Amino acid sequence: MKPLFIHILLTFIWCGLSMSQNNQPTLTRILFVFDASQSMWAKWESDSRINIAKRLMSQMLDSLKGLDNVELALRVYGHQKPVPPQDCSDTRLEVPFKKNNIDEIKAVIQKLEPKGTTPIARSLEAAALDFPKSTPSRNIVILITDGIEACDGDPCAVSIELQKQKIFLKPFVIGVGLDADYKKTFECVGQYYDAASETQFRNALGIVISQALNNTTLQVNLLDINENPTETDVSMTFYDKTSGKIVYNFVHTLNNKGNPDTLVIDPLIQYRVTVHTIPPVFIDSVKLTPGKHTIVGTNAAQGNLIVKANTIYFKDVKCLIRQRNNPQILHVQGINETSKLLIGNYDLEILTLPRLYITDVNIRPNHTTTLQIPNPGMVTLMFNAPGYGAIFQEKDNKLEWVINLDTENMRQTYTLLPGNYRVVWRSKNVKKTVQSIEKKFTIKSDTSIPITVR
Repeated sequence: MKPLFIHILLTFIWCGLSMSQNNQPTLTRILFVFDASQSMWAKWESDSRINIAKRLMSQMLDSLKGLDNVELALRVYGHQKPVPPQDCSDTRLEVPFKKNNIDEIKAVIQKLEPKGTTPIARSLEAAALDFPKSTPSRNIVILITDGIEACDGDPCAVSIELQKQKIFLKPFVIGVGLDADYKKTFECVGQYYDAASETQFRNALGIVISQALNNTTLQVNLLDINENPTETDVSMTFYDKTSGKIVYNFVHTLNNKGNPDTLVIDPLIQYRVTVHTIPPVFIDSVKLTPGKHTIVGTNAAQGNLIVKANTIYFKDVKCLIRQRNNPQILHVQGINETSKLLIGNYDLEILTLPRLYITDVNIRPNHTTTLQIPNPGMVTLMFNAPGYGAIFQEKDNKLEWVINLDTENMRQTYTLLPGNYRVVWRSKNVKKTVQSIEKKFTIKSDTSIPITVR
């Protein structure tokens, strides 16, 4: 005989992204998966397990009458074929989802006669298919059983895999009379609650239903340099920390009172939050208490950066932004555009000719750092034949490559930042390296010069 205990597994199944204005699906569906295996006849406190479960289930179902936007269904296992022999396919949806079917569910439960085995894993797999897909909903499974898996299935493996697929989210387990070994068994399935009496079982049912139906709120504080929650207007992504799947996307805002706006989100998920500042900041773990208001925060002090230039010359030029001494490109912004960055030091690479490098640019809180690109000049290079070559800039007694010349055109014009340059060129018709031609020239802002290379 199986040890004396009753489990209740509460799991969300996400079937769509349709949300109400508070970012919750407008319809909640609750599927009860009820154990009617043979061991439910065993004595427990004042009566048999099955009779106590029937009575407390009926009382709980009565409390759900009259709720709007809630649909219920009932799946039962272990009630069709007696053991021995063991039939691990003994699971069936007895009452499908619909409104106002509580009396029908109660009637089915009252008629149950425990007979068979305990196929928990197979019942969970089947439960995932019981929810209608026609209407997006917030889907919950409540599994009631008095024993561990009796077939070849692995409830932990099923739970973990379906969590990864965003079918089952965070489970809850309530056990009665479980020894330490069995409690550890269910740690991989979900959060465990111990019920050592009928009263605790009744309370556990109430907790599960409350968590399924009650709103839970969250406030995200984006802290400025003084650790006040004044930073805002930043996108945030909430991930399920277990599965890694995206659950919510919001743009942070302050309400009419100047406080971070309150979010109503699902409490049965542990979240990892990415705040899409530049660079992003992270809140590694957000764990909510159902029905309660939770406040989390992260440092997000920011300042502004603008790179100014004459758009006649630099209309399409981009600026690459990196964190100081970090080769990874963090952000790309256009000329005369303003970007909001976390406070700190950055290196800029501006895609002019030649490229302009500005290092250790300091971004201060609530301040706009402005950089000015000098106006360029122009050079027109004239050749007597097609050829090969490049333009170099003289810097610190070194030549830095700027651009390769067009190998076909004999007249080429380039817009260059002020500075000293050399052009090195060889005609295609010349087969001797020593016959390369070198010309020096200087570019000044807002000037244009012709250079004959021959």
